[in-house]
Amino acid sequence: MKEAVYIGRNPAAEPDLQELMSSVALGDQEAFAAVYDVVASPVLGVVRSVLRDQAQSEEVAQEVLVEVWRTAARYRADRGSAINWILTLAHRRAVDRVRSAEAAAAREHKAALLDRTPEYDQVTEQVEARLEREQVRRCLRTLTEIQRQAVNLAYYRGLTYREVAEALALPLGTAKTRLRDGLIRLRDCLGVSA
Repeated sequence: MKEAVYIGRNPAAEPDLQELMSSVALGDQEAFAAVYDVVASPVLGVVRSVLRDQAQSEEVAQEVLVEVWRTAARYRADRGSAINWILTLAHRRAVDRVRSAEAAAAREHKAALLDRTPEYDQVTEQVEARLEREQVRRCLRTLTEIQRQAVNLAYYRGLTYREVAEALALPLGTAKTRLRDGLIRLRDCLGVSA
């Protein structure tokens, strides 16, 4: 009969993790040290494959091993091997770290968007101003041509009565009358009370 050849470590030389986990569940520190020696490397490997960052991987691996110490009593041999239970803890913890980082990034992104979003009052004011401008434009279209010109010159260009009269080639009194009549019609159209 041929002798079995093992590549790497001899499985017979390794301690029985299931027995060690039973001892760890009872608070045996030496048993935990033995578990640590066996699983630390595989745990770090699983975590690193998920996180890709050495420093975070080491931190998460340490958290996993502390969790193994605290929750060893939860391990059930009838549900699977100890190494699989521990590596599942490691994988879950690493995935949780990734999700946590993604959620933090999403919160920061959302906060940055909220900083750039105008406050509700600003949006309301902008909408109201736009609606008022539209209503004024609509009402200006109801004026006669000379009234519209007089109002535009006086209120949008800031001309005085005399300058409006000169621009429209009208006598000063006529320019004032056209402007007054135009403003009365605008007031009525806009529904503004005097």
